[in-house]
Amino acid sequence: MVKKQQLNIGGMTCAACSASVAKAVNDLDGVNASVNLATETLSFEIPDDSKYGVNDIESAVINTGYKVVHFAEDAEANDIHLLKRKQKEKEYISLKNDLILSFLFLFPLLILAMGPMLGLAIPTIISPDKEAFNNALLQLLLTLPIMYAGRRFFSSGLRTLRLLHPNMDSLVALGSGAAFIYGVFSVIMIANGYDHYVHQLYFESAAVIITLILLGKFFEFKAKRRTSESIEKLLQLSPESANVFRDGRVQTIAVNKIVVGDLILIKPGEKVAVDGKISKGSSSIDESMINGEPLPKDKHKGDRLIGGSINLDGSIQMIAEKVGKDTMLAQIVELVENAQGEKAPIAQLADKISLYFVPIVILISIIAGLSWFIAGKEIEFILNIMISVLVIACPCALGLATPTAVMVGTGKAAQLGILVKGGESLENVHKAKQIVLDKTGTITKGKPIVDKVFGANPTEILHIAASAENHSEHPIAQAIVEEAKRKNLPLLSIENFVNFPGKGIELKCEGASIKIGNKHMLEGLTIPNELIVNKDELAKEGKTVIWFVKDNKVSGIISIMDEIKEDSKKAIEELKEMGLKVTMLTGDSKESAHHIAQQINIDTIISEVLPEEKESIIKNIQAKGEMVIFVGDGINDSPALARADVGIAIGSGSDIAIESADFILMRSSLMDVTKAIRLSSATLQTIKQNLIWAFVYNIIGIPIAAGVLYAFNGPLLNPMIAAAAMSFSSVSVVLNALLLKLFK
Repeated sequence: MVKKQQLNIGGMTCAACSASVAKAVNDLDGVNASVNLATETLSFEIPDDSKYGVNDIESAVINTGYKVVHFAEDAEANDIHLLKRKQKEKEYISLKNDLILSFLFLFPLLILAMGPMLGLAIPTIISPDKEAFNNALLQLLLTLPIMYAGRRFFSSGLRTLRLLHPNMDSLVALGSGAAFIYGVFSVIMIANGYDHYVHQLYFESAAVIITLILLGKFFEFKAKRRTSESIEKLLQLSPESANVFRDGRVQTIAVNKIVVGDLILIKPGEKVAVDGKISKGSSSIDESMINGEPLPKDKHKGDRLIGGSINLDGSIQMIAEKVGKDTMLAQIVELVENAQGEKAPIAQLADKISLYFVPIVILISIIAGLSWFIAGKEIEFILNIMISVLVIACPCALGLATPTAVMVGTGKAAQLGILVKGGESLENVHKAKQIVLDKTGTITKGKPIVDKVFGANPTEILHIAASAENHSEHPIAQAIVEEAKRKNLPLLSIENFVNFPGKGIELKCEGASIKIGNKHMLEGLTIPNELIVNKDELAKEGKTVIWFVKDNKVSGIISIMDEIKEDSKKAIEELKEMGLKVTMLTGDSKESAHHIAQQINIDTIISEVLPEEKESIIKNIQAKGEMVIFVGDGINDSPALARADVGIAIGSGSDIAIESADFILMRSSLMDVTKAIRLSSATLQTIKQNLIWAFVYNIIGIPIAAGVLYAFNGPLLNPMIAAAAMSFSSVSVVLNALLLKLFK
């Protein structure tokens, strides 16, 4: 089995970076890899029979000019994220300090370089007209700290350029570096008596380019930090410590030291540390942060608890069953991370373009410069053109377009109790024309309830039946007991209890001989006509019939049904409004299926289906050329969930079903299916907007920078304006993605 692995990559700044890394790894025969710029991760799969290993992957990354960031192999998810956060915080502080340094020296530099043009009085000792060399030398000295503040662009850009994998930093380094070098050349010419060069210094251009791009990076960094808030919030759900019974007393220990089998004391107001089962006590538990369910749930002995949920009132004891990476919270974090690490297929075009983008921009810059040289323009004009082309180009926006939207979209989904496994499923869900719904546990609650009681004395029938079924674990028996509890009927004394497997039970209650069960318990007995009518009506509705016999007389029927979820009908109406054809798929009888479908307005029903046939039915629909969404919850739904173009698992279902699905709904509500589809639509729309903006920006910006408009008596783009536009492009893409946080 091929397992997906991830590496953390350092030093990537734009789409050209991520595209270069992805190409280098994919060039290894049989290896399948993708790189996410927003999360700075490389996801890859190595076939079992491959001659390459993880070390080869790392070497390929390093050879492109980037580094692999390692964390302790045994570190828990929280620890790794803490280390990542600390690392990012260092980067943030470094970036902020460099930005402050840059601004401190930029303002006096601009006054010195551009003051005379604005009518500002410059002291004679540094006046460009009176003391040209002093003016030029001071501009150089003021520019040097700014060049130092932008050292990241030169170290990264020139390194990747040397390795023939140029990136965005290469463009910035070439543009600002060319301006700076020409400025130094001008200072040398002034020192040799050519004072007119004082009006051809490009120091302010180099300084403004670096400062504005640092400013853009700063805003982009802050915005990108907000895109990962969902992971941070999920991790914060887990407490740092718990009260555990050790050596005969309660000790407070770190959560990562808890082992399976530990007995944990959870006081009112405390968070549940790990997944487990209540061994003593009862309480109300708030699970809203895990599954989005707003109302707390009453939990008693034997009920399961999820790590990260909150104990609201009673003091309870819990036996730890899943710890560390096995807890539901850890798995949710992993699912969200994996989804954020993957790319939607729509991003593939951007990746391909990004790979060749920077070399093409460099080529355009050279061609534009040569063209204007041939046209007879002076060196300052040509330099202005070449620098503008280099600086305005923005593969950053291309690289951030998809991952930022996916990060925010999947993070928002997690907050709503919807887990998305990857970018491909985000895109496929909109191409689907059909949605196939499992019935039991999906449309219905999957829990039998008493529908009606027929007979001369319905209360007595229910009262005795509940008393008889009280000790049975059978779902139907439990449904009868629950109905009696709801009607406040106390349990009666039972004698001579005998169970007949596959038929029913026989007993004595208050002196009467009682039989309760299916039709096999009625041998030799006469059924009253009115009960036959009732039975026939119930059969048409697909309901289960439980017969009640008292003193060898058939005296009643208990009707059992699987209740439809409150919001199933509304959800199906919304799915139809979205243009989806809705089909119900079930192993139940035709009568039962049609009765349920009639109540919720489903026209297409496929009933009496064996578990192994569900996948074939999905396959047959796909054979007609239609993409299919399948929604299910049981183990028998797993093949169908895997076969469907998009599988959506009800979160209360089995682990196997969840493993097979593309979307996991933490709540058992079909309304979350419509919500998942709408959120996916909004995410994909944002991706498209971002990509269109990034493409259009470059298609328009680069020709303007190259002087196309100037050739037709239009304006000429200043390199400083180009730097501001480049920074704005990246930031705007991230901010647009953040609008997904407003989704409801």
